[in-house]
Amino acid sequence: MSDKPPAAEDSGPDRRLSTDAVHAGEQRHKPCYSVAEPIFCTTTYAFSDTQSLVDFIVQKQSRPEYARYRTPNEDTVEQKLAALEGAEAAVLYATGMTAIAGLILALLGSGDELVLFAECYQRTRDLCTAELSRFGIRTRFVRVNDYEQLAAAITPATKLLLSESPTNPHLSVVDVARFAAVGRQHGIATAIDATLATPCNMRPLELGVDYVLHSCTKYLAGHNDVLAGAVAGSREKIERLRAFRGLAGLVNSPHNEYLLLRGMKTLALRMQRHNENGLAVARFLERHPRIERVFYPGLPSHPTHAIASRTMRGFGGLVTFLVKNADWRQTADVVDAVRIPRIAASLGGVESLIEQPLVLSYYENTPEERRELGIPDNMIRLSCGIENSADLIADLEQALGKG
Repeated sequence: MSDKPPAAEDSGPDRRLSTDAVHAGEQRHKPCYSVAEPIFCTTTYAFSDTQSLVDFIVQKQSRPEYARYRTPNEDTVEQKLAALEGAEAAVLYATGMTAIAGLILALLGSGDELVLFAECYQRTRDLCTAELSRFGIRTRFVRVNDYEQLAAAITPATKLLLSESPTNPHLSVVDVARFAAVGRQHGIATAIDATLATPCNMRPLELGVDYVLHSCTKYLAGHNDVLAGAVAGSREKIERLRAFRGLAGLVNSPHNEYLLLRGMKTLALRMQRHNENGLAVARFLERHPRIERVFYPGLPSHPTHAIASRTMRGFGGLVTFLVKNADWRQTADVVDAVRIPRIAASLGGVESLIEQPLVLSYYENTPEERRELGIPDNMIRLSCGIENSADLIADLEQALGKG
């Protein structure tokens, strides 16, 4: 690949992505002549008379009735996200974890099973192992990109295959087309959490999966100021999820929907900078004498680089690395020494964030559990924001130089 990562819209079907990010799903002429989307702060929507209510029920008209089922702001966000993903429809949730839980609970019941690649976000693993089991839903874990093991884990009770791509925090990229093919061969639904990729870098539906999930809190909203999640897919599949969401009340709020909508308008521009910064920082770290290893799919040293090069148009702003010969305290010293990134959870915002997975996410796990999950004491995860890459690199240089 070239030294410069692909821009968000170099060529191909994504060339309109910036335009869709700004305009898709929005009415050209908005209420009160507004250019920006108004915020509709109402829980319920009135009917002019009884007959209009009867017509709404009988004819299944497309209009708001009660905010737990749909709102104008929600409609706009869902249509915009569907356009970005090349999907027929999308459904919005309160958070990314709500989207995962909403998908699983809408599709699976007691006695059903899902198969999940073991490299995944810790809270997704916790949801599947600690909570879903209480409802009689079993989770089987298999090695990432081991498709023989994936197929072997399928039983007559399996109803869903689920994976992230890239994974968090090891940034392994899944061969999504092959993953989807396993599902089709066995008649099982497939879902990819593409939070770290975004539609700018990969569109899993085009590679054959049934559902694509996002924690919209991250890159889609992009400003560390709103919680949201979403699932996109075919209209028929999404309507099933929407019906369950309405019953369970897994909805977001008009103010959050407005903030998400505003963030999505600059998605392509921001992702271009995230891609550039992530690659530049990863290359710097890989050359640094104090770094043992760098996890970044844009580097040839990453085990899934070939898959990433074939299926992604950029590699994102998340970089995970190991500090050479460092214990947990020496690793924490590097985290404490940086001046630009803030020590905080989450990723994908305009501000760079840094964390030590051992401390922030896995502090209560035993050393044996952390080793099994691939979380060494000297691991650091850096979410590169949209700052100047030279400034980020100079900051890391001074932080690593203090060891």
